[in-house]
Amino acid sequence: MFAGSCIGVIFLVLALEALRRAGKEYDRYIIAQYNHSLADASPDTSASSNAVNKNGSSDVARAVPTKHKFRPNVLQQALRALIHMLSFAFAYFVMLLAMYYNGYIIICIFIGAYLGYFIFGWESFSVTQRGQDRLEEEVTVCCG
Repeated sequence: MFAGSCIGVIFLVLALEALRRAGKEYDRYIIAQYNHSLADASPDTSASSNAVNKNGSSDVARAVPTKHKFRPNVLQQALRALIHMLSFAFAYFVMLLAMYYNGYIIICIFIGAYLGYFIFGWESFSVTQRGQDRLEEEVTVCCG
């Protein structure tokens, strides 16, 4: 029964990492959706704007204004808040499990964090930003 608890702890931490990744991916999705709607609304995006300029970037990317601020609609924000709440709750459960001060449980938390980040943290880096997008990653969600 204790072995089952240890395996459950590993899967709980895996689920936490999956929720963190889901939050990032959903944010990327709604921003891409917004950028796509801006590109569709812009009259300057013709077939000739798909040409690649000297820097190797597409003119379509430059057609989307970079000064616009995006605010999710109510439904999008509700889904973002749900993902945040679930990851916050999972992180607190993990913290409470660590407060048992049981070495095996703590080791299982570490194993779950390793496996979870290995599986769900495997992302590509933005070469145009020279990896600076990795510096914008949030810290551990555990306590706020």
